[in-house]
Amino acid sequence: MSEGGNHEQGSPHVELARAAIEAWVKDGRVLSDGEKGELREALQGKAGAFVSLKKKGMLRGCIGTFQPTRETLADEIVRNAISAASRDPRFPPVSKEELKELDVSVDVLSDPEPVPDPSYLDPRMYGVIVQRGGRVGLLLPDLEGVYTVEEQLDIARNKAGIGPDEPVQLYRFTVKRYH
Repeated sequence: MSEGGNHEQGSPHVELARAAIEAWVKDGRVLSDGEKGELREALQGKAGAFVSLKKKGMLRGCIGTFQPTRETLADEIVRNAISAASRDPRFPPVSKEELKELDVSVDVLSDPEPVPDPSYLDPRMYGVIVQRGGRVGLLLPDLEGVYTVEEQLDIARNKAGIGPDEPVQLYRFTVKRYH
């Protein structure tokens, strides 16, 4: 797994995510295994993945899993792409008219590793997971506007509803980012 915001252009990951979003938004259906075809073959491994949607440079949806929940990475991407387009509680579902305006990216996550303290973090290189009991917050690495470990931790804590003084278990991970 490569580190931080390693970027790759024109990938099967993004092609599959876009196809899944279009099938869902246009027809209300999930891609069949046959429709995934060669893309499914290229994405046989298992990994957590996040699908992010932007419209005119602004976030339009982002949903993912930090550990695999499906049989293949292809299935993980399809489900998370549909969720990013239709179930992100911060946004209304993507409309047919918006499809051509969306920029899609896919982040494939390494396995999270526990770290003893924030000195092991770097918001450009590592994503972070904060956990306290059943509350979990995650923030991807190399995000615009997040430049310090403190900012990264504050956002992840906020997402999980964890107060700034509550002790947490910290995990870090890297991503391979596809546009």
